[in-house]
Amino acid sequence: MKYLPIAKELFIENRKRFAARLKPGSVAFFNSNDEMPRNGDGNFAFRQHSDLFYLSGIDQEQSLLVISPDCPLPQYREILFLRRTNATIAIWEGHKYSKEEALQASGVKTVIWIDEMEAVLTILMNHASNVYLNLNENDRFSSQVPYRELRFANDLKLRNPAHQYERSGPILSELRSLKSDEELKQMQIAIDITEKAFRRVLAFTQPGVTEYEIEAEIIHEFIRNRATGHAYNPIIASGSNANVLHYNENNQICKDGEVILMDFGAEYANYAADLTRCIPVSGKFTPRQKEVYNAVLRVMRGATKMLIPGNTIEKYHVAVGKMMEEELIGLGLLNKVDVAKQDPDAPLYKKYFMHGTSHFLGLDVHDIGNRYLPMKAGMVFTCEPGIYIPEEGLGIRLENDILITSNGQTDLMSAIPVEVSEIESLMKRA
Repeated sequence: MKYLPIAKELFIENRKRFAARLKPGSVAFFNSNDEMPRNGDGNFAFRQHSDLFYLSGIDQEQSLLVISPDCPLPQYREILFLRRTNATIAIWEGHKYSKEEALQASGVKTVIWIDEMEAVLTILMNHASNVYLNLNENDRFSSQVPYRELRFANDLKLRNPAHQYERSGPILSELRSLKSDEELKQMQIAIDITEKAFRRVLAFTQPGVTEYEIEAEIIHEFIRNRATGHAYNPIIASGSNANVLHYNENNQICKDGEVILMDFGAEYANYAADLTRCIPVSGKFTPRQKEVYNAVLRVMRGATKMLIPGNTIEKYHVAVGKMMEEELIGLGLLNKVDVAKQDPDAPLYKKYFMHGTSHFLGLDVHDIGNRYLPMKAGMVFTCEPGIYIPEEGLGIRLENDILITSNGQTDLMSAIPVEVSEIESLMKRA
């Protein structure tokens, strides 16, 4: 790992809060992610399962965490099963956790090699009535791949059909959506690294550079500041490419007169930042580009003020849509009379602003959390309105990461330039 160590107290507290939600006589299992094959004998870079990391801080493949608060054997109430290393693994793959290192990272006192798991698993299951399984319950998730947690769950049910099986997902959705001070510290580091990359790009960009050169500047700044890399595939979309919401080709020349939409964020200690900025290739916006840009900025600022305890995503998105309608009318893109007659279930603004304004952010860029419950202090949301005008070859989206507090909100990206005057000033060349 490139990132600096995180104090184990974070993970001890996370486990304590999770265990308090379990039914009496329960055992809960959390597997690491699969090592995903790429081609030939190579794998994709390993990325730890966010739930396992949240509860243990262990950032290594072939790991299993067990939490069983009522187990009659005290040493088995928390267990880390880890891959046993050897001289060959050390030569070919590098260092793996020792038992002492795993204890220092996680605070879990019982560390057992995973090849010794079967005997312990039998004891755990014999003394538990309820088994909590950790399936992917992110409501954006849909996959045909039988991932590691699913395979583990199916095998456990096959061998132990008489147990009562429960879901860890709803518990973790609630716990992970409320960020502790230590988590916010890690997220702020990811955000600060993202800011450095953006400022680097402002100084670099000029007519004739390519989108992939800008992407290269970003990853350079990420890695030199201990980030793992991108929190998600970066979007570097010049001109009309900005109207493709998930544009990832990043292979075009940036031309004088165009605006570049850049959506990127660093991942640090497995925590994500998520930033979107739009900058003029020439260093100066045209009057029309500035007009559209400022309309989006006004919506972002208005929407940010609505990220408060007690609001709901559903009500919030309706209110943001009303703000966007007014801006689109002002830009001459919508007609006030037509808007008054529109089908409320198919608002006209969606022609130019077709995606949601906010999503949870944390260990995943689209983090888990219940979108249908009221917002609470401690949650972090993105705020990312946009206006997309294909006929003008222009797409503008602006995005900051917002912490909800007991008395409002805190913009975690307030230091990152966003005003037209700031951007033009920082891009000005002698």
